Amino acid sequence: MALEDALLAILVCPIDKHGLLYFADDAVLYNPRLRRLYRIEDGIPLMLPRQAVPVPEEEHNRLMKCARRGEVTMITAGSGFQADVLAGTDLARQPVHGQPGPVHQHDRAR
Repeated sequence: MALEDALLAILVCPIDKHGLLYFADDAVLYNPRLRRLYRIEDGIPLMLPRQAVPVPEEEHNRLMKCARRGEVTMITAGSGFQADVLAGTDLARQPVHGQPGPVHQHDRAR
């Protein structure tokens, strides 16, 4: 079950208050800066800080490879810029889905 665009437009990490990456196929939201994963269960994002799952290096690398291939939807609530989501990651200067700036909606072109 994919998250609604309206919900994606407002979600941020509860810890650092910046944007997240949404992996619809994995039903997770991911903060690559803190390497924390938030699960989505029955269409409900589990967004309490204590529910954040630390992501080991191998899984972080897998998620970033998916992002490089464009298999991710960006959530940029707060700042409205891609740099917010990818700051401090190896993708900070690379566009995701060819989007150079704000991305506020779930990408339906898979």
